[in-house]
Amino acid sequence: MTLDPAFDLLNRIPRELILPPANLFLLIVLGLLLWTHWPRFGRALAGTGFAVLCILSSNAGASFFVTPLEDMTAPLPAPARAGAQAIVVLAAGQLENAPEYGNRAIPDVTALARLRYGAHLYRLTGLPVLVSGGNGASNVDPDPAKREYAKADAMAVALQQDFGVPVRWIEPGSRDTAENAAFSVRMLRADGIKRILLVTDAMHMPRARVAFQRAGIEVVEAPTMFFRDQAKGLSAWVPSAEGMRRSWYAVYELIGIAWYNARAGSTAAASAGRAPSASRAAKV
Repeated sequence: MTLDPAFDLLNRIPRELILPPANLFLLIVLGLLLWTHWPRFGRALAGTGFAVLCILSSNAGASFFVTPLEDMTAPLPAPARAGAQAIVVLAAGQLENAPEYGNRAIPDVTALARLRYGAHLYRLTGLPVLVSGGNGASNVDPDPAKREYAKADAMAVALQQDFGVPVRWIEPGSRDTAENAAFSVRMLRADGIKRILLVTDAMHMPRARVAFQRAGIEVVEAPTMFFRDQAKGLSAWVPSAEGMRRSWYAVYELIGIAWYNARAGSTAAASAGRAPSASRAAKV
């Protein structure tokens, strides 16, 4: 008996509701609602939610989740001696209708950090570059109007125009990390590529590495954007938007790792069975 229907049902729950800060606000509201009938329990629930919210809103509090994730990977010491045959840069988010770029979509800050490190690795190694990422979400296809210019297309434009780095392959059809891996590996293996430098941020690397290894390719981790050593001093405990962003992302990745492990077999089968969008020539 397959558990895919249950996984698909859980996957439809909006991620915002199970991640901070929304889940903590829900806990606080629940505590306030229970306060009238069960004062002690209601106060404890609301107080716990508020205290955890304050802690996770700080960079120091976020490090409780960030550090275990980043300890699962390490900076790449010698890219040129890694024995890789290609560089794969994974998409993150994008900004729609950027007015300063003629109202086209552009990579967001996280995607730009990955692209910057990918460009750095290209200059060190001279290896061909693949960019991967579509406009959908996990199990959700993008709107038809957004299929012509995927996240990978925007990444390719940025690499070529802003960083002066040529792009060999564009994978525009993937909707999540598992499909990043399945569709990219299919393209790479068709050109005889068996070992890659995988570029993403450090918190995303553990999940991305496993996805690409399960897709059947050798992975050399090339993570960027490490935060674990930046939360220092008393100021690191001051709540901030950046602290909550790190907590949100780290909790999301930890849940994602558990999710991938729970449905590894069914995810691999579903990704292999879904035909990817045709690759496009890397032209600007």
